[in-house]
Amino acid sequence: MPASEASAEDIATRLSAVGLAPRVERHAHFTSIEAEIPEPLSAESWREVLEALAEADRFGLLVNSLNGRTLWAALHTTAPATGEVQGPGHQR
Repeated sequence: MPASEASAEDIATRLSAVGLAPRVERHAHFTSIEAEIPEPLSAESWREVLEALAEADRFGLLVNSLNGRTLWAALHTTAPATGEVQGPGHQR
């Protein structure tokens, strides 16, 4: 199993441990994880969620009135090309 898939499975397992139902999808160049966030989520659970997401290459939270709160994370399956690197100076 590639390292990115193992990391994605680890993140999904950690999210499940706090009561979320993560969905893992494999794509050509990345693996994505999404999970709906229930309204009452304790501060301790949020800490655990953020610690798990810190293992991803990118992550975020989508909030809207139709679907509520959905967190997402992405892990690259291949190294990003030079033009895709966005460090502190957002290099291109």
